[in-house]
Amino acid sequence: MASRQERCNQCGRLLMVPPQVHVFECAVCHGITQIRPTTAPWSQAYNSVHHIAGRFRGFVNTIMTGSVSSNPGYYGTTYFGYYPQPQSLRPSYHVYGSKRAVLCGIRYHGKSYRLKGCVNDVNCMKYFLIKEFGFPNDSILMLTDDKEEKNPLRIPTKYNIQMALRWLIESSQSGDSLVFHFSGHGTQALNMDGTEIDGFDEAICPVDYEHQGKILDDEINAAIVRPLPRGANLHAIIDACHSGTVLDLSFVCKMNREGYYTWEDHRRPRTDKGTSGGLAICISACEDGQISVDTSALSGNKATGALTYSFIQTVQNEPGLSYGRLLSVMRSTIRGTKTGIVQLNGPIASLLNTLLGLDIRQEPQLSSSEMFDIYTKRFVL
Repeated sequence: MASRQERCNQCGRLLMVPPQVHVFECAVCHGITQIRPTTAPWSQAYNSVHHIAGRFRGFVNTIMTGSVSSNPGYYGTTYFGYYPQPQSLRPSYHVYGSKRAVLCGIRYHGKSYRLKGCVNDVNCMKYFLIKEFGFPNDSILMLTDDKEEKNPLRIPTKYNIQMALRWLIESSQSGDSLVFHFSGHGTQALNMDGTEIDGFDEAICPVDYEHQGKILDDEINAAIVRPLPRGANLHAIIDACHSGTVLDLSFVCKMNREGYYTWEDHRRPRTDKGTSGGLAICISACEDGQISVDTSALSGNKATGALTYSFIQTVQNEPGLSYGRLLSVMRSTIRGTKTGIVQLNGPIASLLNTLLGLDIRQEPQLSSSEMFDIYTKRFVL
């Protein structure tokens, strides 16, 4: 059933609500609006008055804050209420300095596929970037579906993630260090244009992907890889299933358990996956055909993504380590975690683990826009 537009009686914002809803909470101002029946003449008059009042409040809010939506979108759980899409094509984020980061953690509250550790992941990553690599607090943009997050521009919808990636890359120049961290669900989709070696596109799942769709690797590449200027560095840390080539970078590092490696060329004819001169590197949770785990087995108390936890722990324990050492230690850390005490991302994997007790492999991956010696190049953000 199609959603319908209703105005909040408190702030006048135009929201999309499901047709069966008769009372809703605005997630922006927290006002409660009761939708009156429209059959009786007195009800029509009542709604007309409140509609006019709502439009007036919306006009006032436009003047005062410039944040009222005339292009509404739908965001999903009853707890958070209903969110409008921003009016402008891009949020008014400011650009701060030469170090910037977008951190996105999604738990998917109220869904059968909800996760536990993703918001913890981005909170840990923010602290890590500030403490270990000197990222200014104001240069880190966090998008989460945390229950305390009330700013509609900070909810990880497809639109907001796309706009955040634009903010990350715009005005970037030589010497900049950019970070994109995503912790949430990943998936695959059949590739229709012959640009993928395995025949599948990889994708990340925004909180509203059931309504607005996934973000494919082609889109991520076009947004933050191709525009990356010479002298700028981009690191993506993607803690999601099927994330091995989710940035669609040209080269994938294939390493065995003894540490020997080769670079696999993923470039395809008539397809440009490179940057504009900068260096893009992706550290992802697993191969394209693997799943990732959400676990408390590593931290000992709170649930975290296995990739995020092992990444932060390894870099903190061995400052100045190489990319090869980082990848090797992360794999060893995750390999030593028994899948019998973790929660797996995805219904099929969870079912297999619960019923059969299978060891499901997760091996972090390294991909890059250019080849380099992973044992001599030092990891730095």
